[in-house]
Amino acid sequence: MANHKSAEKCIRKTARRTEINKNRVSRVRTYIRKVEEALATGVKESAQTALRLAEKELMRGVNKGVIHQNTASRKVSRLCKRVKALGAA
Repeated sequence: MANHKSAEKCIRKTARRTEINKNRVSRVRTYIRKVEEALATGVKESAQTALRLAEKELMRGVNKGVIHQNTASRKVSRLCKRVKALGAA
């Protein structure tokens, strides 16, 4: 347990930031899941729309510091590839 006022404040701040970051990561995962569901339906237009929204949300997560830039780029790339393959099929 913290022994100084400043350390106690740090604990409170950390708890608050952790909660906010959990919500941000959860929001990103939700948008990715929406793309997965759109891909499962097989409708390319809805998948493209969901992908656009997910890409925005992923980049927002990068800007907020909850996701690494390369991780977000990798996820967008893989989702794009799957959406593109949906149209070819």
